Amino acid sequence: MPFSFIESYETARRLSSNPTGRPAGCLDLQQTRVYRAKNMALARVAPRSPGRALRRFYRRLYRHFGPQRWWPARTRFEVILGALLTQNTSWANVRRALANLRRARALAPQKLASVLARRLSRWLRPSGYYRQKTRAVRAFLRHLQRRHAGSLTRLLRRPADALRSELLSLRGIGEETADSILLYAAGRPVFVIDAYTRRILSRHGLMPETAPYADLQDFFHRQLPRDAALFNEYHALLVAAGKTYCHRQNPDCPRCPLGIELEPARAR
Repeated sequence: MPFSFIESYETARRLSSNPTGRPAGCLDLQQTRVYRAKNMALARVAPRSPGRALRRFYRRLYRHFGPQRWWPARTRFEVILGALLTQNTSWANVRRALANLRRARALAPQKLASVLARRLSRWLRPSGYYRQKTRAVRAFLRHLQRRHAGSLTRLLRRPADALRSELLSLRGIGEETADSILLYAAGRPVFVIDAYTRRILSRHGLMPETAPYADLQDFFHRQLPRDAALFNEYHALLVAAGKTYCHRQNPDCPRCPLGIELEPARAR
């Protein structure tokens, strides 16, 4: 792990008869009483301050899911392409589009810039919205060539704020995409906010789900050390929790490693 957090919640876990440290369920009266007792014990050991809560969340998620080794890419350019293509689609679809580019030996800026738009669209089709994404990829490649002589190194070594502003000025790049490039391609300590992060923070009463992107990001930046490795792993763990348990509808709170952290009234 990037670093260790104090395991103050271990005392609370020992107060419970459940060896897993997670609620067996929260549907009947007895289970609800057990769930409430665990939360009260946890609150006595570790008061619910935002920073402490985030640290406990990280430890619980890491113990449950293990290291995520995200972003799954071989090069920084592949990270950038993945960030552009993953909008409004699943990673499985992005993987198929990247596989097309790999088979065509086009996973390099200079090579891809020479490809006709029609052919690129065909390769990107599995990622969905492929026409818009083709335009976004080509806009990025044009900018890279004109502004940085085609050098990713020159682009990514720019100061973080300047790099973020530059990326946001390009077609098809919003805050989440820009920050994904900053964190995963440039290695900058910038926390990425996505729908899973919003949902988890909201359900745990830490931030409103409708809060502005900048407020949610600032929440993580203020409460955690500015460490790129930590932000990388933490964001990936939140995505894993969101995909596996914290669904938009019918969340599986009893099995979620963060279920113990929920107030009983919020548990599904």
